[in-house]
Amino acid sequence: MRRGAGIIAAGALFAATTLAQRKDGVVQWGIQRRQPPPETYTRVRKRASTFEEIITNEEARGGYFATCRLGTPGQDLTLQLDTGSSDIWVPDPTAKVCSKSGTEGCALGTFNPDRSSTFKVVGQGDFDINYVDGSSSKGDYFTDVFQIGGATLQNMTMGLGVNTDIAYGLVGVGYALNEAIVGTTQSTASVYPNLPVNMVKEKLINTVAYSLWLNDLDSSSGNILFGGIDTQKYKGDLTRINILPTTQGLYTSFAVAMTSLIAVSPSGQDTLTSKAFPMPVVLDSGTTLSYLPTDLALQVWKEVGALYSPEFELAVLPCDMQNSEGYFSFGFGGPSGPQINVSMDELVLDLTSGRAPVFNTGPYKGMDACEFGIQNFSSAPYLLGDTFLRSAYVVYDLVNNQVGLAATDFNSTESNIVPFPSLSAHIPSATIAPDQSQATIRPSVTTPAYAASAGFTDSAGVNGSENAACGLPPAFGAAQLSVVGLSMVFAMLGSGMFLL
Repeated sequence: MRRGAGIIAAGALFAATTLAQRKDGVVQWGIQRRQPPPETYTRVRKRASTFEEIITNEEARGGYFATCRLGTPGQDLTLQLDTGSSDIWVPDPTAKVCSKSGTEGCALGTFNPDRSSTFKVVGQGDFDINYVDGSSSKGDYFTDVFQIGGATLQNMTMGLGVNTDIAYGLVGVGYALNEAIVGTTQSTASVYPNLPVNMVKEKLINTVAYSLWLNDLDSSSGNILFGGIDTQKYKGDLTRINILPTTQGLYTSFAVAMTSLIAVSPSGQDTLTSKAFPMPVVLDSGTTLSYLPTDLALQVWKEVGALYSPEFELAVLPCDMQNSEGYFSFGFGGPSGPQINVSMDELVLDLTSGRAPVFNTGPYKGMDACEFGIQNFSSAPYLLGDTFLRSAYVVYDLVNNQVGLAATDFNSTESNIVPFPSLSAHIPSATIAPDQSQATIRPSVTTPAYAASAGFTDSAGVNGSENAACGLPPAFGAAQLSVVGLSMVFAMLGSGMFLL
């Protein structure tokens, strides 16, 4: 999750703009969970006003990335998609992180302004973005040609990371007033048309909206579709819920009301409760894991037999839990709102890209250790990152300040794209959650019977887990997240808890 500033509805930026209405006003961008090798190629297909980009990646990397093209002539860079921030920024080739000894440098590409005839500085020294983990990128704001999904934006404002400790750039697609420049100047007058807004201004799409389909954990690719939805990428009903404003009535992030969590397994089910319900949760593609309040996270860990290591501030469990038949049902927007089921094969992640560490002590001695996709967080807003988002088809409507949610259709090979017809149009094919007024009701906090617990471990072939051994972890705050939301898992290697 990225540091933001005050935000207003994106629709206000178009008060004096006349928009062309286009039946197929959508732009589709293939996004990838893996880093492409240098020889990666892009195949672009144009169909009426719909643009689809297909990218092949090979090497695993946290987060979701795609190749874009900047400047004249074009320079290819692979950038991370982030719904939790709002600027496009790219690393300058002179940045120290790109030549740092002992690292891969900026292997995903840099942008050299001296090689672009259309490069123009519009804010010297004004680009300054800081993330919650302490990483940052600083430099100039500039305009240049930006190509994405076969679509070309002639005058895109971006940041050039001259002084950065992040080795790759990002494409932020959040609310325009969450841009770094607004936080720096503390003035809404500093806002510029960011990517989704500029797509509307250049009449590529009809409204400031997009849909996100990350596909499952084993898949190397998904897509983001600007200006429309794909009805073949989800199952069941698509339901609209409201994005939560700040106390000042502004929209600062894609926070929605999470109102329930149920653990389900072959042995039974449990309704999990928390004093934080109903809780604001941010749907953030720039965060790899999901973070719930500590009292709720403890219940989740006990259900699955996850063990918390205070020395590493991380919940871990046997990798065999990927085979568990249990799942968690997340509810939003009140008792009749959408529910998204997240299975264990989406919640058990490798700790390293190489050989898995092995539990050296405790109930899982001798078993391979994996990272659990639900961790604890100290205060609101809480985060639902990629470990949740892969199971949900999400439509972000920045004009009506609503999110559409449905169960994802994993590995769908069919497509039926439906564009938003106009700037103020609601999400196509979506119905509104009927009782969102009840999303403010605070339920009673009870202790679950853990009827589902045995089914989680038994169906995975894991026996003898001592769930109560988790203990109460220390407060876990936002500053401990990395730029892509990864926990500090490498510190485990060589510790007393694990063997290689």
